[in-house]
Amino acid sequence: MAKFRQELKLAQELALQAGQMMKRASQKKIDIRMKGRVDLVTAIDLKIEKMIKRSIAKNFPTHDILAEESGISGSQSDYRWIIDPIDGTTNFAHGYPVYCVSIGVELDGEIVLGVIYNPNMDELFYAVRGNGAFLNRRRISVSSTLKLEQSLLATGFPYDIAESKITNLGNFGRMYKLSRGIRRGGSAAIDLAYTACGRFDGFWELKLKPWDMAAGVLLISEAGGKVTNFKGGRQSIYDSQLLATNGKIHKQMQKHLKIG
Repeated sequence: MAKFRQELKLAQELALQAGQMMKRASQKKIDIRMKGRVDLVTAIDLKIEKMIKRSIAKNFPTHDILAEESGISGSQSDYRWIIDPIDGTTNFAHGYPVYCVSIGVELDGEIVLGVIYNPNMDELFYAVRGNGAFLNRRRISVSSTLKLEQSLLATGFPYDIAESKITNLGNFGRMYKLSRGIRRGGSAAIDLAYTACGRFDGFWELKLKPWDMAAGVLLISEAGGKVTNFKGGRQSIYDSQLLATNGKIHKQMQKHLKIG
């Protein structure tokens, strides 16, 4: 992984440091602030994001940064770091141990590097475009499941589910009847990492943000999977639809997914 070696080293170091900050913070009273009716942020989200941004700015001062809590910053570089300090903040705030830090690097509009660290499982997922996907230095690959009815799937629901007509509930009902089961963990980044290493056979969701997907979609691709929008077209982390699978059940899932 000679290419992007410095970026990967820094992303891994930052992810591990963020994980330790989460673990320490989880032992104390968590300071919660509301961003919407159910969408929230904690003080440690902000602290981790600040730490990561400061380190990127020090090591790669010309690179842009897109972070969940503070938005875009930089000078329109070809490089953009995309950060979710805690993906699964609601889980973290409730003491439910399913959350992670996600760091992606985009070059000229293409994700070239991704790191996801789950501190509760001590699992560091990472990938560099063209070099495969790894979990704690072990190469990973998507599952070999051929049929939707034998598949374990994952999904999530948008924060505006109470107000919007686009809820994903219809898809959930259809897919549950067609598959072996569905898990709803509350962290899209972890769901994507688990699909990349074969724990899930497929994942879909609506209304995700770039920082939810950036690292995970690269993991899927580098692990031999397939990532598209619901219609099978090219997926962008700046779009609202995501279908990620082992590739073998992709068309089977695609047939049943709808936007509403």
